[in-house]
Amino acid sequence: MSNTSIVCIEDIERLAKSQLSKKTRDYYADGANNQYTLEENRSAFDRLRIRPRFLRDVSVRDMTVTILGQKINFPIGASPSAYHRLAHPDGEIATAKAVSSMGSIMILSTSSSYALEDVIKVVPNSTLWFQLYVFNNRQVTKMLIQRAERCGFKALVLTVDTPISGFQYNFAQNGLDMSNEKMGNFEGIDLNKAGLNYSEEDTSKRHLASFYDTSLTWDAISWIRTVTSLPVVVKGILTGEDAEMAIKYGASAIMVSNHGGRQLDGVPATVDVLPEVVKKVNGRCEVYLDSGVRTGTDVLKAIALGAKAVFIGRPVLWGLTYNGEDGVKQVLKILKNELDLAMALSGCKTLKDIETTPSLVVKDNYYSRL
Repeated sequence: MSNTSIVCIEDIERLAKSQLSKKTRDYYADGANNQYTLEENRSAFDRLRIRPRFLRDVSVRDMTVTILGQKINFPIGASPSAYHRLAHPDGEIATAKAVSSMGSIMILSTSSSYALEDVIKVVPNSTLWFQLYVFNNRQVTKMLIQRAERCGFKALVLTVDTPISGFQYNFAQNGLDMSNEKMGNFEGIDLNKAGLNYSEEDTSKRHLASFYDTSLTWDAISWIRTVTSLPVVVKGILTGEDAEMAIKYGASAIMVSNHGGRQLDGVPATVDVLPEVVKKVNGRCEVYLDSGVRTGTDVLKAIALGAKAVFIGRPVLWGLTYNGEDGVKQVLKILKNELDLAMALSGCKTLKDIETTPSLVVKDNYYSRL
């Protein structure tokens, strides 16, 4: 496929998958169990309809937005995802350069191939957030938090939907040899001495999931706030009740996420959950969304339903696989251009217009009730 024949994210995904080994492709692409939630993340967007408003001045459109005090050029960031070097030798270095050059936000995974210091060094003036798991050894977690703050990361993104890892059928059958893969943030650290009971022979433990603190409670947010001044984004919220708890314990923002459908199969699509969370939050903190975003109209729909910004995971990996830094840029440019077009054609010149246009986005059964 030539570069000129790539017009949408699906084109890049198709090409990227053809370049990856089956094991790596399955690791990136698969959802949990029967992948119902993975599919719902996409189909839920398709069940939403846009009610455009016309004869509005859309000659100049502005997609800028301020997220936790940081101004970005458009409301689409990169979600945390592990081991970018499986997609491209430059891994998270290339991803960070691409996202930074586009003026957006990247969330670096705890399980990144490259150390957080190495990533922020190449984009020192960018907006980087650090995704955090809380390990059964709190000192390891504290060390990561303080390294991130010292290096200049702007926020912590606490993932709460992973007390243990979900189960993917293909990955369970085929596995993925991680013995040669770098865990950048843990290089030079004796994990056994850190109490993580790491075994070189058990390469599956290189995903670190066996070291997560399964006894974690909401008090973890309070604890994190005692060891850092960085704002805490709570990622993985799927109910209004948990949104309330996140705010109660000090979350600066909430990310509605089901981990890209990789954790518990059968949970709802994030865009279906979004209105419930936004209603419960009631303006007390910012709300973001990830999981399932593949088009600019998806972005518009999420913003209309109350998301301040959206984040993408797999599309970044597909772009990275396809063409490194330039591939990630291309993914972001496609989505940015599609959002710009959707705004113009729906009568919105700013993101505020999307948020404040009544019933701009409705469920498809809206029309069956008329």
